[in-house]
Amino acid sequence: MRGAPGGGHCPPIALIDITTYLEERGARVDSYLDTVLPAASHAHGRLYEAVRYSIFAGGKRFRPALCIASCEAFGGLTEAALPAAAALELIHVSSLIHDDLPCMDDSDLRRGRPSCHRAFAESLAVLAGDWLLCFPFALVAEAGESAGVESARTLRLVRELAEAVCRAGIVEGQAEDLDAEARHISFEALRALHARKTGSLIRAAARCGLIAAGVPLDDVVRFAAYAEPLGLAFQIADDILDVVSDESTLGKPVGADDANQKSTYVSCLGLEGAQEMAARVAVDAHRELDALPDWVDTRVLRALVDFVVDRRS
Repeated sequence: MRGAPGGGHCPPIALIDITTYLEERGARVDSYLDTVLPAASHAHGRLYEAVRYSIFAGGKRFRPALCIASCEAFGGLTEAALPAAAALELIHVSSLIHDDLPCMDDSDLRRGRPSCHRAFAESLAVLAGDWLLCFPFALVAEAGESAGVESARTLRLVRELAEAVCRAGIVEGQAEDLDAEARHISFEALRALHARKTGSLIRAAARCGLIAAGVPLDDVVRFAAYAEPLGLAFQIADDILDVVSDESTLGKPVGADDANQKSTYVSCLGLEGAQEMAARVAVDAHRELDALPDWVDTRVLRALVDFVVDRRS
């Protein structure tokens, strides 16, 4: 692509089949994860059995796919984005393990099978979640070193991942989510909560993809602005699915938000209002993509926006 900073790219996709794209990129990520994760036969095999049980339980690999798609859109190679994409999935699964614990959301089902603390001991689930939260930083650092990536770029990847976890990230978001149970919060507070709990990793996925593509570091935040409305659309869709879907389709209990007396976009706006807001936010994401330089191939990114709003699971 003309003007692409990454110095190379995958062949353009003539017609976007986003389901196929997610499957293919997800398979690449899974293959990579299989090579970097310790085997269950390791000396601490029970721990790594729990890690692998949780990682390879399925899922759409949306965050890794967004990272890879962002890298490819800006002229980068899929392989360049794999370490960051894998790191994002490890962090995401860590958050799911911890969210499911009895002291948090107390959920017995995740991705269609028993959650980690049900399949293993609760203590082992905590340790597996801890391991999955820390290993991504070593993974990205080691991958950058072995590939000869400039240190400033690797440090920026580590910073984006760390901020997605702690500062204005998923940990703060989960704390706010627990604090908001059984009480009404304002619409503005709800948006701020989910910008942390859900939006932070989606924002990091887009930014990490651009960093991996070689986009100038000063341009990363501006060029990845499409991730803000995309993260919001993802959460609104989640809230809608918790009302309209079923357990077998989602692979986790439905109606949990209502049972835990959580404020959601559906409880604030009603089902129809939430659906209308999701559509408006998708338009905002497309508008941010329209503003990107003309050499950026936004077709997959646009398909991901539409996929998020239209998804059924």
